[in-house]
Amino acid sequence: MTTPWGELALTRFPEDPRDRLRAWDASDEYLLRYLAQEGVPLSGTVVVVGDRWGALVTALAEHRPAQITDSHLTQEATRANLARQGVEPGSVRLLTTQDPPPDRVDVLLVRVPKSLALLEDQLLRLAPAVHAGTVVVGTGMVKEIHTSTLRLFERILGPTRTSLAEKKARLIFCTPDPALERPASPWPYVYTLPDGIGPASGRTVVNHAGVFCADRLDIGTRFFLEHLPSGGAGPRVVDLGCGNGVVGTAVALADPAAEVLFVDESFQAVASAEATYKANGVPGHAEFRVGDGLAGVPSGSVDLVLNNPPFHSHQATTDATAWRMFTGARRALRPGGELWVIGNRHLGYHVKLRKLFGNSRLVASDPKFVVLKAVK
Repeated sequence: MTTPWGELALTRFPEDPRDRLRAWDASDEYLLRYLAQEGVPLSGTVVVVGDRWGALVTALAEHRPAQITDSHLTQEATRANLARQGVEPGSVRLLTTQDPPPDRVDVLLVRVPKSLALLEDQLLRLAPAVHAGTVVVGTGMVKEIHTSTLRLFERILGPTRTSLAEKKARLIFCTPDPALERPASPWPYVYTLPDGIGPASGRTVVNHAGVFCADRLDIGTRFFLEHLPSGGAGPRVVDLGCGNGVVGTAVALADPAAEVLFVDESFQAVASAEATYKANGVPGHAEFRVGDGLAGVPSGSVDLVLNNPPFHSHQATTDATAWRMFTGARRALRPGGELWVIGNRHLGYHVKLRKLFGNSRLVASDPKFVVLKAVK
């Protein structure tokens, strides 16, 4: 990536030489160009929210910025990209969306996330640290910035306008108004599950902002809950890509003897899963882990993996995440262990499972979804 301060060699995480997707886009370049051309002072506390793969904080590392992200993979990519540039460890403060934000923010740079709820949550958390002199600049591709995005900045921070588009990217300029009466945060959001979905029927769900379908049970998860393995799931179960944890919680409710590992690369998701599990007073043992899939889980140590893999990485549609989840599950499962997957029919997961496991059985289907089982 070419920046006003030189060229940077950047990669996504995990690094894959076959991956043709870049670790930055035109909106990152536009923001950095603006900061340099306008001479924005960067001597104070610089906070970068939503940096996708660490491109922004790597470019600004000499100003010792803080990065706030919901993504474990983003943090790992950032560490790798900083090391690749020879940046001194500790030059960039790596924070998660669950960490307390800095007490004072002099420059706030926001890479607009896909989730409007996550943007709302983060702006509300940062608003007390923003002052009248804070420079607030958002950035995103034109298709990512909507009227609702601008209204959110205006409602929480102050008057907002946008730039002209360049290379299908746009900037957001916000002038903080300390006198603005800010709304109370609606997050986390709590609701009750419907009846007729097995052990989780009528139970409580807690969702932090940014988690998929934060205000209701999505139809795919509902279908999965209706067709989970019956009887004992085995002593060690993984809710892989757990989201709000409702699937793993349902297993724990059905089999209190099961040890359930909830894992997701999203800090918001794992916090939601833990809150959901605790809100239902589930007996037994559970572990909550933010990480890169099943990395770090011993081989052959798991009896059952439950998985609803995502097929988007930010704005890109890709099956790379699903493939990595499936291969990780096969490694972690004991012989005879099972991987249960729900997915949209058109994604053809049965082909991948047969290639990897040598088998794939259809457990249930409807016009939109399939539940598949593969045995190691």
